Amino acid sequence: MGSAPYADEAHAIHARDVEFDFDSVPMHYIPGEVMATHIINVMHLVLPEGERAMAQALSEALPLIDDERLAEEVRGFIGQESMHASSHEKARQQLEKIGLEVGPMVELMSWMVDRLLGDHGLTGRAKHAWLCERLALFAGMEHYTAVIGEWLLTNDKLEEAGMHPAMLDLIRWHGAEEVEHRSVVYDAYMYVDGSYARKARHALLASTGLLALFVASSGYLFARDPEPAKGRWWPLQLASASLRGVVPSWTTFFTEIPRYLRPGFHPSQLGPMDNALRYLAQSPAARGSQS
Repeated sequence: MGSAPYADEAHAIHARDVEFDFDSVPMHYIPGEVMATHIINVMHLVLPEGERAMAQALSEALPLIDDERLAEEVRGFIGQESMHASSHEKARQQLEKIGLEVGPMVELMSWMVDRLLGDHGLTGRAKHAWLCERLALFAGMEHYTAVIGEWLLTNDKLEEAGMHPAMLDLIRWHGAEEVEHRSVVYDAYMYVDGSYARKARHALLASTGLLALFVASSGYLFARDPEPAKGRWWPLQLASASLRGVVPSWTTFFTEIPRYLRPGFHPSQLGPMDNALRYLAQSPAARGSQS
């Protein structure tokens, strides 16, 4: 178990009470971008299941963390992930209401997450070893969500395309909090275990797994899309959207591996979180809840 004191960026992590109005959100809330819409839909429909498992693993790790500041950050992270899940659930309900059949996929993802990433009722050394495995995997995943979160904050293509403002606010708010808490799971893993070999193994699993998840899930959603004029074959739409910068490039899941595995790497090296904090201060949903 790590013994070095937690000394990451001096920033408190806390959950924000946000409220989104999805009542006017259409099926294709990025006009003319059917597949790009479904890539974003994966965030609403699939990622919350992984975030639930991540929060569970961090809850199990809390009793092992003696550093009070890191423990406080972990508690704040768990609160943020809970708010993410509930907000995306409301977006999912709107999509179902207007005709996108997503229940079977969500149920399958929930079952897979429980079977693959649950605690399995282990005890003793086996329980601790399995916790370390999950934390290493989630630390790798959080690297990619932080990178994509920064992309969401700095990319203007979605706004230029006329993306529905409630959905744009949702994903930018989520992306900003991913940047804000980018170090928490990594620091928890390093504190509880810190094995470089385990970190490297799970970095590869995280990159390939997330890429496969996004492609397979968005392809499923495209197939379930009830709109008759949804356009050409979805892989062509996906390639086009990626080339035009409407969605992140799939190469991100591989080009980030060398940086993440560089000796001495820490998520704070991804750059300042100014964009994230600025957006969190002006998010319409966050400001609306305060008023």
